[in-house]
Amino acid sequence: MSEYTVSDYLLDVIKHLGEDEIFGVPGDYNLQFLDHITHRDDMKWIGNANELNASYVADGYAREKGLATFVTTFGVGELSGINGLSGSIAEHVPVLEIVGAPTNKVQNEGALVHHTLGDHEFKRFEAAHEKLGIKVTRLNKEQAINQINETLQYIHYTKKPAYMILPSDLVNIPVNPAIKSNIDKLFVERKFNIDKAVKQLIQAIEKAKKPVIVVGHEISRFNLGKQVETFASNNNIPVVDLGLGKGAIDETFANFVGTYNGSISDDNINEFVKSADSVILMGAKLTDSVTGGFTQQFNPSQTVAISIDGSSIYGENIDGETDFVSVLNQLADTKLNNSLPQVKVPEISDKLTASDNALTQAFYDQAMQQFIKRDNTLVAEQGTSFFGLASQRLAKGANFIGQPLWGSIGYAFPAALGSQIANKNRRTVLSTGEGSLQLTIQEFGLAFREQIKPVIFIIENSGYTVERVIHGMNESYNDVPKLRYDLVPEAFGANANEYDFINVSTEKELIDAMHKASQEPDKLVVIQANMGMKDAPEQLMKTAKLFEQQNQA
Repeated sequence: MSEYTVSDYLLDVIKHLGEDEIFGVPGDYNLQFLDHITHRDDMKWIGNANELNASYVADGYAREKGLATFVTTFGVGELSGINGLSGSIAEHVPVLEIVGAPTNKVQNEGALVHHTLGDHEFKRFEAAHEKLGIKVTRLNKEQAINQINETLQYIHYTKKPAYMILPSDLVNIPVNPAIKSNIDKLFVERKFNIDKAVKQLIQAIEKAKKPVIVVGHEISRFNLGKQVETFASNNNIPVVDLGLGKGAIDETFANFVGTYNGSISDDNINEFVKSADSVILMGAKLTDSVTGGFTQQFNPSQTVAISIDGSSIYGENIDGETDFVSVLNQLADTKLNNSLPQVKVPEISDKLTASDNALTQAFYDQAMQQFIKRDNTLVAEQGTSFFGLASQRLAKGANFIGQPLWGSIGYAFPAALGSQIANKNRRTVLSTGEGSLQLTIQEFGLAFREQIKPVIFIIENSGYTVERVIHGMNESYNDVPKLRYDLVPEAFGANANEYDFINVSTEKELIDAMHKASQEPDKLVVIQANMGMKDAPEQLMKTAKLFEQQNQA
């Protein structure tokens, strides 16, 4: 492979954007492309147990690092990964899937090759991704370089996922290596004429007597947390974040009130939002799981919205350019022409006393809040973990990953591994239920093969608690098999000195286990937290009732 090829160029662009690892599963239509990854000395191939897991790992990696790529084979591979990629489009995560496909000759002739539906049609899977709103690129010999450039620019500027088809006969097409010198010119800062839009936004916000800022996930994707904090601090505006967007801002900064979840939020958080005469949405989507089942206490007539899709003032879209990043950067430097009182954030007691009482979800959530430090990324599986932990305040510098919009069960474990691989200087802490973990448990093999050292809390409470509290508390469809989690690490290749397993059932046992995990940064630590079957976070119980009502409406 001495010649410089289309594949080499594609990987050089990906590398330029900061990616060091590529995930996926080998298949005969992508094997030649994988050679170009494994033969590099500046990039690593990390194989996964299956394509679904690869898509979840990539999503977690991208949330930490800003871009992730995973590779599948045509048909069977990409359809296995399409669930995870759909989650990336739903939650605005910059992931590239590269699909190794049959040669153009095979496709043009409609040959009945494997991994097809046997109907001579090769564009069905491509069409499925298009229908999902995912950007689709089918590389061709004449335009491959321009197509690669345009696709990676799209991901870089929008932070949305894309899907690229690489026919196997294009993998080794030679190109001029001189084109590498132009890669850094592809991603220059773009200029927008946003002065008119920002003026309108400022005029609207200046009229508010009691504004509040609501922060969402787009702030995370574009790394705009500091801009939000500066704007809020300069103008004495209180800030709440949504569960879909938690970790986007420093939750210890002076104006931060808490994490908002509609009317089921804590009273002190509710009061800030309920009493606001103007709600400033920044990069936020008001989904059911993060608004207490659409019980937010404001409506478009009192909302100023700034997002990647544009800006609006009290329900009316702003005309002209409203580039999201440019608007937030300019607002950060803005001192409004009004005088608002200093924000008085309610005090939060973090005092926690452990006893020999049986472990409960309420105690677990408070203990986790104290356990998470500035160098941690907390990953919470949708269910008891997310609803219990999203309302807990994060330490300064800590990160948070959840998936409350797409809510795909089993996502969190591989996403946590992806996050840990993306940033080995931050220790990832995963909280997941045993039911969720069983869907993607195969990736324990990846964790030990790659020698990563997260802390994994497994809530063992006899099944799908999140489903039980919505419907079917005692129904068998919410049961899951009971596994021996103490045997799992060695079953997936770990040596005894590479991990620690701790089984806890009381408050004191949990605190002791957390302390031990903190003292073992060189080990993957698994803590099995045993709780009652009907025990669930208060916000989950309230949300479940709302979901049940909606499902019956």
